[in-house]
Amino acid sequence: MTQAEIFSTDLAMTAQKLRDKDEPFAFATIVRTAGSTAAKPGAKALLSADGTILQGWLGGGCTRGAVKRATLQALRDGKPQLVSVAPEDLLAEKGINAGDTIDGTQFARNGCPSRGTVDIFIEPCLPAPQLVVLGASPVAQALSAFAPQFHWSVAATLAQKKPHQRQFVVVATQGQGDLDALKSALSEKKDHVAFVGSRRKYAALAEKLVAAGIDRSLIESVQAPAGLNLGAVTPEEIALSILAQFVQIRRMAVKPSHA
Repeated sequence: MTQAEIFSTDLAMTAQKLRDKDEPFAFATIVRTAGSTAAKPGAKALLSADGTILQGWLGGGCTRGAVKRATLQALRDGKPQLVSVAPEDLLAEKGINAGDTIDGTQFARNGCPSRGTVDIFIEPCLPAPQLVVLGASPVAQALSAFAPQFHWSVAATLAQKKPHQRQFVVVATQGQGDLDALKSALSEKKDHVAFVGSRRKYAALAEKLVAAGIDRSLIESVQAPAGLNLGAVTPEEIALSILAQFVQIRRMAVKPSHA
């Protein structure tokens, strides 16, 4: 639960409905104002994937365009955004142009008569990443049991992912339809595909995939063997190594650029 939800039951209820449907959304919070502004620090709103305010209030239309653009970027990048909406003459005094991003803050022009400044923090809330586990092997069963504890949405078949949702696929068939499962996993580009099996076994399957007309770049992108090299032996340990690698990949995508 976010800070916004703690302080607003309406926001919390709307957020939960969107989470239940795996729909992306964002929270916006006014963190600072200067001059004459309709909304004050602490005002909050919940915005849909297209930047529409579904719940809450951020003042008049002066900030709407900037908030929408920042929301779309936050959802696209999976990273919070800070936008400062200020009068054009004030921006000019600071040597800043509308559209500039300086030290992590996006600047936008406030064309309203109030001529106030509003700083707004945008926090994206994306659907849980989807882990598609193909196969019924002991490793597949262990993965399906572990993953929800780390906030992954688990599926046993490939389906269309939700907007802004990352999709990872593990082929854990282990001899029971390996080639068909790989063809299905590589039918279109996924965020990551891993194969439970040795390098030698995957190399043999890769030749068959090439013969079947699968793009070579997709074939070469498959992680085989799946998982980090932890010296795993049991199905549970192998599943842990795979999930650890996926967490690493997932978190690297949102690591701050200065870290």
